[in-house]
Amino acid sequence: MTEDNIPNGDAGSIDEVPAAEVPLEGEDKKENSDAKVMVPEQTAAPGAEEGEFVHPEGGWGWVVMLAAMWCNGSVFGIQNAFGILFLSLLKEFGSEDDEDLRFRTAWVGSLSMGMIFLCSPIVSVFTDILGCRITAVGGAAVGLVGLLGSSFVTSLGPLYFTYGIVFACGCSFAYQPSLVILGHYFKKRLGLVNGIVTAGSSVFTITLPFVLSGLLEKVGLYNTMRVLCILMFVLMLAGFTYKPLLPVKSSNTQTGRKCPPMSQIFNVNIWKSMGYRIWALGVPAALYGYFVPYVHLMKHVEERFGSGANKEVLLMCIGITSGVGRLIFGRVADYVQGVNKVYLQVTSFFVIGLMSMMIPLCNIFGGLIAVCLLMGLFDGCFICIMAPIAFELVGAQDVSQAIGFLLGLMSVPMTVGPPIAGFLRDRLGNYDLAFYLAGIPPIIGGAVLCLIPWLEARRKRAEEALNKEQGLTQKMIENGKAQSVL
Repeated sequence: MTEDNIPNGDAGSIDEVPAAEVPLEGEDKKENSDAKVMVPEQTAAPGAEEGEFVHPEGGWGWVVMLAAMWCNGSVFGIQNAFGILFLSLLKEFGSEDDEDLRFRTAWVGSLSMGMIFLCSPIVSVFTDILGCRITAVGGAAVGLVGLLGSSFVTSLGPLYFTYGIVFACGCSFAYQPSLVILGHYFKKRLGLVNGIVTAGSSVFTITLPFVLSGLLEKVGLYNTMRVLCILMFVLMLAGFTYKPLLPVKSSNTQTGRKCPPMSQIFNVNIWKSMGYRIWALGVPAALYGYFVPYVHLMKHVEERFGSGANKEVLLMCIGITSGVGRLIFGRVADYVQGVNKVYLQVTSFFVIGLMSMMIPLCNIFGGLIAVCLLMGLFDGCFICIMAPIAFELVGAQDVSQAIGFLLGLMSVPMTVGPPIAGFLRDRLGNYDLAFYLAGIPPIIGGAVLCLIPWLEARRKRAEEALNKEQGLTQKMIENGKAQSVL
């Protein structure tokens, strides 16, 4: 917002306060005191000024929140509705009964979803250098071009590039800034706002399939894709609302170079935090089994209850309660202090892991509905508090790359877990073992995350003890110099 708001660090200014309070007696002593006051100004001013920044907690932030909500909804709504487009693509390029074509066409959607997360580390670098607004608008424009280009292809091959790469990369560049910009406007309400924003994807995921089904029937596949381009165009306009308040790190050095320093391109500060390192390890570890139910549940229902089972109800249950969970737990997170928010994510992993193991034990359809309701509720919990935890672990200035690298690491288990489950089903003839094993990684990952609050509390106690010791030492030095002058 102003040049005064510079980030990070506040211990130094506290340590040097005693030096400024020593009575000045004599010229030499005055010079020493002045020198001591200047040191904290050079090293500790950023922390002091960060403390002076007050988040608006509203105002234009509500417009930014709605724009970010549209981003989440349009990006993941289109991605999650690929199953509707999938059938139309099969009819367009061949037959629904062609197993080879089904396999090759499915990779279009898988590639697209994987690229959104795989590009995240690169997106975080662009966000740090160019800012949220330029990155988001540019990404939405690229996504628009990719989706529009997909509406003109006449074979499956080019679709891998236009939809699987160009469109997906554009979505990635548009999506991540929508998480980062919220921290410029909200702090006390950040959990609630993230819950509302991420609930946008639930709303679009529930409603968009009905819209697409009607469009595909009336105007066909290619014109439906062109209609979807309207969502990307609105997303591009929404990116212009991302007015930054926190200062962007300066890319100019004392030597006058215009290129950003390597420390800004690859931010190593985030990896200095033990809490973040554990988080970046534990979350991907939990996701090896996390998405297995979402991919294979429908096929399991057909095998267990027959093809006539109303399996679409299960998807609707997951989607609705996921949206409710994001609103509820987003608000709850605002009342949980500091990194203790991690415990909410731990709880979500535990519940989802247990529910995965419960799926093979459900011999009545009503039991599966109950399992899906709980699974969706805590899925919303996991998603909505990712950004608030990142802000707590690394701070607002480093959060872009912290989120980016985490999303990049998440792309691996998202891609690997479901195929392993499918392989087990082909070998054993059913999904029972696959669901049992899918519940283990979320529980293990959640247990690993329990270490974060304990480590962060120990680190803060060590810092407070060190600051107190340094303050006492500095005061003793000042008193000794004052006595020597006398």
